[in-house]
Amino acid sequence: MARDKEKRKPADISDDAAVQEMLENMDQEISTVFDRSQSMKACPIGSGIAGVCCKNCSMGPCRVKEGKTGLCGATIGTIAARNLARAIAAGASAHSDHGRDLAHLLGLAAKGEAEGVKIKDEVKLIEFAKILEIKTEGREISDIGLDVSEKALSLFGQQTGELDLIKMAPEKRQEVWHKNNVVPRGVDREIVEMLHRTHVGVDQDVENILDQAVRTAIGDGWGGSMIATEISDILFKTPTANSAGTNLGMLMADEVNIVIHGHEPTLSEIIATLADDEELIEYAKTKGAKGINVVGICCTANEILMRQGVAPIGNFLSQEFAIMTGAIEAMIVDVQCIMQSLGEVQKKYHTKLITSSPKCKIPGAVHMQFEENNGLKLAKEIIMMAIDNYPNRAKEVNIPDIKADLIAGFSREYIKYALGGKFRGSFRPLNDAIIDGRIQGVVGIVGCNNARCTHDKYHNYLTKELISRDYLVVQTGCAALATAKCGLMASEAMEYVGEGLRSICETVGMPPVLHLGSCVDNSRILTVVSDVVREGGLGDDISDLPIAGIAPEWMSEKALSIGTYVAVSGTYVAFGGEPIPVESSTEVKEMMTKGWQEKYGGQLEYIADIDELLEKVISVIQEKRKALKIDVTKERVLLDMEAISSWYKLIEDSFLSTDFKSKYNDLLEERIKCIYY
Repeated sequence: MARDKEKRKPADISDDAAVQEMLENMDQEISTVFDRSQSMKACPIGSGIAGVCCKNCSMGPCRVKEGKTGLCGATIGTIAARNLARAIAAGASAHSDHGRDLAHLLGLAAKGEAEGVKIKDEVKLIEFAKILEIKTEGREISDIGLDVSEKALSLFGQQTGELDLIKMAPEKRQEVWHKNNVVPRGVDREIVEMLHRTHVGVDQDVENILDQAVRTAIGDGWGGSMIATEISDILFKTPTANSAGTNLGMLMADEVNIVIHGHEPTLSEIIATLADDEELIEYAKTKGAKGINVVGICCTANEILMRQGVAPIGNFLSQEFAIMTGAIEAMIVDVQCIMQSLGEVQKKYHTKLITSSPKCKIPGAVHMQFEENNGLKLAKEIIMMAIDNYPNRAKEVNIPDIKADLIAGFSREYIKYALGGKFRGSFRPLNDAIIDGRIQGVVGIVGCNNARCTHDKYHNYLTKELISRDYLVVQTGCAALATAKCGLMASEAMEYVGEGLRSICETVGMPPVLHLGSCVDNSRILTVVSDVVREGGLGDDISDLPIAGIAPEWMSEKALSIGTYVAVSGTYVAFGGEPIPVESSTEVKEMMTKGWQEKYGGQLEYIADIDELLEKVISVIQEKRKALKIDVTKERVLLDMEAISSWYKLIEDSFLSTDFKSKYNDLLEERIKCIYY
């Protein structure tokens, strides 16, 4: 499919300099997602703005607008609510199925039956076991692991009661959910009921449909996704800060390049570890390569980056271009966000496309199925296949010399360690920084790429604007990879950072944008903000905190589930880019904004203009600060900075100081004067 270069310049297509270079130099006969987005317009019937399309029975599809109904009499509000609810159920299914697989794997690892996998974080296992009310004292780790596996698996299928993990939320938040009767009984239980309710002729009340959608989403964020994150940490270790490079420039012209892509960490963890094996490296040298280079795309990349420092070379819209460099020997994909077009693109290159999950097969790909008992064997077979493919590479490859440094690995546990110092983990310094005004608030920028937006542009723009105004930004998924590629997760990003936020980052030694992991790891954000509430001084619920969430380039059904569970956890959430599929229904929009604000203290809305979205987020956070009576002047913030720097230094040296108590009291008195007088 030939492209007309005059229609759109590379800078209008992507904000990623490496992708721009690829667009300039690529084979003009190859069709990419960007070409297809230009030649195929979104369906005007089913879009969120033009109208609502109902396809839930064979009498339709029915196109409905205000004042008209479907053949069964369903109104635009009912149809919009049903469509949103079904999307949330699908998104919750994807993340929760991920969690189920990991819970099953934990049981096998505990019994020693998962090849290449073992329990690496025993402390995290014990903590998680206590949350699940499993006895830990005097017991073997393997026995605890087996019980945690069984209990976690039971949370998916249980029919009554409620999910244990909601206890990780602040008590007041739990009360809000109980009051509104949206506490999930079981993860799968709520998904199935959501699909039943949205069948033709069942639930027809907008609020009632959305209540079940909320219950389903909470089952994702505080259930399936949280199980996935906690057990990933238990099996593969809880992330700590590490450095890496990112973007297509991390591909090596003289090494065997293996790309791991998708969302499941297990096989990819084994491949990344095994690639350092000396025998395999020596074998690669016999084929003319200097070594083995494992890199990643999408959330598999994020998972392995967080724990092993493996370089992510791109996010969702980068995947076709990775193959088109001609430098990749093998791309191993598992589940979620994998384009079927990869099967066609790889035909023009020597790359071996390998599917590893029974849930995802792609025409043109080699299927090498991962089972829990064949991890090491399969990983070695894949690496050997990639090495054997190296001599088939064309003499010329097209690797853009574009890369950036980043720091990742900010788990909940590591953030506490980084803020609290060597001897005690604490969110007190973060709370104090927000109270003092050096940090105005915290914004989570998460979610996908969307080919109908300029790739990465909104992620990068919003991040730069927010950190320049002293808002700490936390990120996951493709959003995290976007800003990492443009250098906002490295020390060089300090040129964009406001004075207050910079004082914290330079003292603690962290970037102004924190990478918290894959999109399933949005559950980390939930646990972090819950800890911030428990630390005190910023209200007694998540809804009191000066925080917000943004999905500026959202694309998948998972994003709708994430946005919903974050909103009903008490946070303002804004979606940009393409409309949420409810925009034609005033009734549904008002329920998700005003209605959810009244019931849950948070809301979810779509704002088309990116500057308007930015200002709305800032205004919401500033209103939260006013409600907490912590809106301070810039002059007072600057006055406090010197005292706070001394405060952090004293915390670091406290256990070495003989006159700690005297210095502490003097400094505390000085600090109080700076803040309050």
